[in-house]
Amino acid sequence: MTYFYSVKEDVQHEIKIKRSRFICHLHYCEKLITAKEFIHQISKEYQTANHNCWAYIVGGNGENAHSSDAGEPAGSAGKPMLNMLRKHEMTNIVAIVTRYFGGVKLGIRGLIDAYGMAVDETITQYPLIKLVNYKYFKAKIKYDSIDKFKYDISELSAEIYQIDYAAEIDVIIMIEDIMANKLENYLQEMSGKKKITYKCITL
Repeated sequence: MTYFYSVKEDVQHEIKIKRSRFICHLHYCEKLITAKEFIHQISKEYQTANHNCWAYIVGGNGENAHSSDAGEPAGSAGKPMLNMLRKHEMTNIVAIVTRYFGGVKLGIRGLIDAYGMAVDETITQYPLIKLVNYKYFKAKIKYDSIDKFKYDISELSAEIYQIDYAAEIDVIIMIEDIMANKLENYLQEMSGKKKITYKCITL
């Protein structure tokens, strides 16, 4: 079972290496346009810096990823930043590292280590959130079936999101998307036995 992580809110962390300042910003984004807008925002805010290098990963399975060295030697900034995001199993995230040159050249290896470290330290300084997609089902259940129903869905790692007691019991069930098939098979079986009626819904 694979999960991905991101930040809950914007975070910032700075490191200094041989008098150069590396300021890392992390920002949650679900769309490429949001990532690009944040890159533009930070680049404008730090327009006097020597470099504003960036990397982003966007998509439920981290399917969209890109990076830029922004004037640093090829492969010395954006790629190590992107690799660090992947190391921490992140998606829906954009990282920007702003560099103010301190007068001492770091060399290619030194730059790779510095940009990777800036992102790594920023990630480990703050708690991450686990990104979970849920699927929801609405069902009508007879009173004499509710106790077994609650037990069964609990065994399937689902839970009651909402419940209303009327002539019959209306429930909304939630489950992690990656485990929804087993629950849906169970609901189909119960529906075939006329124990419940159900449908998939969006909240």
